[in-house]
Amino acid sequence: MNLCVFIIISILLLLTTTTASQLVAGGEEGGDDRNGANMNKCLEKERLALLLFKAPLYDRRGILASWRADNHDCCKWRGVTCSNQTGHVTGLDISHFDLGGEISHTFLNLTCLNHLDLSYNSLLNGTIPRSIGSLTRLRHLGLSDNSFYGTIPPEFGNLTNLQYLNLGSVGRYRVENIEWLSHLSHLEWLRMDGISLAKQNYWVDVILSLRNLSYLSLEGCELSKIIYPYSLFLNSSFSSVESLYLGDNNLTSSMYRWLLPLTSNKLRFLYLSSNMLDGIPKYLGNLCSLETLYFNNNSAVVKFPDFLNNLSGCTSHTLQLLYAIGSQFTESVSDEIQKFSSLKSLDLSHNHLNGSISEKLWELPRLQTLDVSFNNLRVPSTYHLSSLSYLHFIDMRSCKLLGPRFPKWIQTFKRLTRLDISNAGISDTTPLGFWDMWPYQLDYLNLSSNNINGKVPDLLSNFAKYSAIDLSSNNFYGPITNVSSTLLSLNLSKNNFSGGIAFICQIFDGLLFLDLSDNSFIGQLPDCLWHFKRLKVLNLRHNNLFGRLPPSVGSMTELEVLYLSKNNFYGELPLSLKNCTSLKSLNLGANKFSGNVPLWIGENLSGLYVLILKSNNFFGTIPLQLCQLSNLQILDLSMNNLHGIIPSCLGNLTSMVQQEFLQGVEFYKTSVNYSYEIETYVDHAIIQWQGDEREFFSTLKLLKSIDLSSNDLTGNIPYEITNLYDLIALNLSKNKLSGEIPSTIGEMNNLLTLDLSRNSFSGRIPSSMSHMSLLNYLDLSFNNLSGRIPFSTQLQSFNPSRYDGNTGLCGLPLPKNCPVDEKSKVPPPAGKSEGDEEDIDEVQRWFYIGGGMGFATGFWIACGALLLNRHGRHFFCFFYFLFYDSFKD
Repeated sequence: MNLCVFIIISILLLLTTTTASQLVAGGEEGGDDRNGANMNKCLEKERLALLLFKAPLYDRRGILASWRADNHDCCKWRGVTCSNQTGHVTGLDISHFDLGGEISHTFLNLTCLNHLDLSYNSLLNGTIPRSIGSLTRLRHLGLSDNSFYGTIPPEFGNLTNLQYLNLGSVGRYRVENIEWLSHLSHLEWLRMDGISLAKQNYWVDVILSLRNLSYLSLEGCELSKIIYPYSLFLNSSFSSVESLYLGDNNLTSSMYRWLLPLTSNKLRFLYLSSNMLDGIPKYLGNLCSLETLYFNNNSAVVKFPDFLNNLSGCTSHTLQLLYAIGSQFTESVSDEIQKFSSLKSLDLSHNHLNGSISEKLWELPRLQTLDVSFNNLRVPSTYHLSSLSYLHFIDMRSCKLLGPRFPKWIQTFKRLTRLDISNAGISDTTPLGFWDMWPYQLDYLNLSSNNINGKVPDLLSNFAKYSAIDLSSNNFYGPITNVSSTLLSLNLSKNNFSGGIAFICQIFDGLLFLDLSDNSFIGQLPDCLWHFKRLKVLNLRHNNLFGRLPPSVGSMTELEVLYLSKNNFYGELPLSLKNCTSLKSLNLGANKFSGNVPLWIGENLSGLYVLILKSNNFFGTIPLQLCQLSNLQILDLSMNNLHGIIPSCLGNLTSMVQQEFLQGVEFYKTSVNYSYEIETYVDHAIIQWQGDEREFFSTLKLLKSIDLSSNDLTGNIPYEITNLYDLIALNLSKNKLSGEIPSTIGEMNNLLTLDLSRNSFSGRIPSSMSHMSLLNYLDLSFNNLSGRIPFSTQLQSFNPSRYDGNTGLCGLPLPKNCPVDEKSKVPPPAGKSEGDEEDIDEVQRWFYIGGGMGFATGFWIACGALLLNRHGRHFFCFFYFLFYDSFKD
C-alpha cells in the first residue's frame, strides 16, 4: 500500500474515532445494541486499524488479499476473529503467513484482543514493541520465528492473563531481567528457545513460581553459562512442568542438580538432546510419569548398560519412547532392556554400540519400532522367538555383523510394515515365502547393498499405498512382472534383472523415484510416461534398451534427473522433451541419438546444471542457445560429429565463473507416520577425467567441466573461454582446432586438468601457463607448438610424452635443449627477476616442507595451506570427495 493511501486511511481513522467509540460504548453498556443489518460486520474503528496494520507489511503470497478497504466486514478477513456479541476483534492470528515488513502500533486500537499470534513470518521492527504489554486481555501471545533483536520488554509482566507465550527464535534476543515472568501466574505454555538466559542465575526459581506451567522449552538459551548459587532451591517446591525441552545448551552432567526441582512425577516428556551429558542420574529413573526421553547428539561417551541401569526405577514401567540418535553410546544392548516393559519406540541409530542385541529386547510386549542402524552390533541370523504382536518397524542398516546368512527371525514379525537391513553384510538367498509373508503390507522395504540373490516373484500384493522398495546393489535376477500401482519409490539398480520394463506402466502418478539402472533390461521404453507427472528422478542407464524415445517423455514436467546413458536408443530427441522444464541433470550419453543438438535445450531447460550428450551421432554446430544455461556446471558433447567453431559465448556460462555449487535433487522417499521422509538424490556420471573415464558420485556437484573432444571442431579457442575462472577441467582434444593457445589461458588458475592434444595449435606455449599452480594433468601432444616450455613447477613435472608430436618445442622436461641453454643457465620465469624466489605454488611449497616430516604430515600441512586461501577451500573439498569416491568404489 502506497503512502497516499496510508495517509487517507489515517485521516479516516481519526475522523471516525469519536463515532466508533460512542458505538462501542453504547454496545458495551446496553449489550448488543447493533441492529440486524450490522450483526455480521466489525466495528469501523477496528477495521481501519487492521488496514493500517497491513499497510507496512509485505504480503509475498497474497494471503491478506481479503484485507481490503472495500471489504467492510473485517470479521470475515483471513486470520481475524470477532466476538459474536459485541463485534470487537478478539483474535488476530497471521502466523505462517510468510509476511515481511514492520509491525504497526495500530493493533493497540484492538482493545478487546485476547489472542495475538504473529509467529513464523519475517517481521522486522527492531525490538519487540513494548506497547504489546498494554494489551492486558491477552491470553495467547505468539511472536516466535521472526527477525527481532534486543531484549524482551519487561512490560510483558503486565499481561497477567496470559496462558500461552511463544517467544522462541524471535531473533537475536536476550533477557536482562527475568523478574517480569513471575507475574504471569496463569501461564501454562512457555517457549523461549534461542533467547540468552546467560545472566539469569535465578531463572529456575522464577519458573517454579509459575504453578500452572505445564510446557517449558528453553532450547539454545546458553544455560551452560549460568552460575547457580549453592543456596538455590533450598526452599523451592517441585514444578508442575509436564514437558521440558533443554536441548542445544552445551550442558554437562553438573546441570542435574538444578534440573531436579524442575522434574517431578508430573514430568512426561524430557528433551536433553545436543548437549554434552555423560549419562543420566538415578533420580530420573524414579520419575513415575516419564513417557518420552530424547537424548540425541550428546557428545560424551556413555555405556549403554549403565544408562539403562540408571533409568530402571519406576521410569522403566512408564517410558514409551527413547530416542538417542547420534550420541556416543558404547557396549551392547544388554539384558537390562527387558525392564522397560512399556517401551514402544527405541532409536539408538548412529552410535558406537557393539557386541550383541539381547534376546530380551524381542520380548518387550509393546515394542513397535526399533532402529539400531549404523552401529557395530552383532545380530545372529537365528533367534528363538515367539511371534511379537506389535513390532512393525525394524531398521538395522549398516549393522555389519548381521550377515552373512539372511536373518530368518524376521519372518517371526508378522506385523512388520517397515524393514531396512541394507548394507548389513548378508550373502544369501531370500528365505522361502519371504515375498508373501506380509499380511499387513509393507510400506518400506530396503535390502540394498548386500549380496542377496534369487528371483523376485511379486512386488504387487504385499505393498501398501505409497510404499518404497529398494533392492539395489544385490544379485537379484530374472524378470519383473508385477509391481504395486501406488509405489512412491522403486530402486532396482545394480542387479541382474532382465526382460522388458513394461511393468512400469502398472504404476500411476504417485511415483517420485524410479531407478532401474545397471541391469540387463531389454526392449523399448513404453509410451506410458504420462503416468509420471510427479516423477523427480528417472534412471535407466546401462541396460539394453533400444528404440526411439516415446512422445510421452514430455509429460514428466516435474522431472529433475533423466539418465538414459549406455543403452541403444536412437533417432532424434523428441520435441516433447522440451516440456520437462524442471530438469537439472540430463545424461543421454553412449547411445545412438542423432540429428542436431536441439536449440530448445538452451531455450527451455534453463535449470540444467549437467548436460551430457557424449558418444552419440549428433551433428551440426554447437548451438548458441546453450550459452543461455547459466546454471550449467558440466557440459559434455564429446565423441559426436559436431563441426564448426567453438561459440565464444560459452565464456558467459555464469556458474563456471562463480564459486557456487548447486544442491542435489530432493524428493520424498517414503511416508513415515503419515508424513514424508525427505531423501536427497546423489547425482553420478561418468566423466572423461585425466585421460580415463571416471564415475563421480559425491563430487559431481563440485565438478565444473567442459568436454568437446573427439569432434570435427575448427577455428581458434575463443579467448572468452579463459573467463571461466572456476572451471576445473577443459578437454578440447581430438578436433581440428588451430591458431595459438590464448595468452590469457593462465588466468584459468583453478584448472586441474587441461587436454588440448591432437589438434593443430601453433606458436608458443603461453608464459601465463606457468601460473597455473593447481594443474595436475596436462596434454599438449601432437600439435604444432614451438619454442621453450615455460618454467614452472607444474609444466616441468609432467611426463615428456605430454609434449610429444611438437617438433619445435624445447626445454625441460624434454631432452631437447633450447639454444640459449647451451650458452647460459635457464632464464628465470616470465615476470620474475633473478632475485625473486622460485615460482612455486604455496600449496606445493608446503608439500615440500612437509615432505621432510613424512607424507601424512606434509599432506595435512598442505591441506591447512589450502584452507587458508579462497581457492584452496574449493579444491580441498573437491579432492576430499574425490578420494572419498575412490574408496567408495
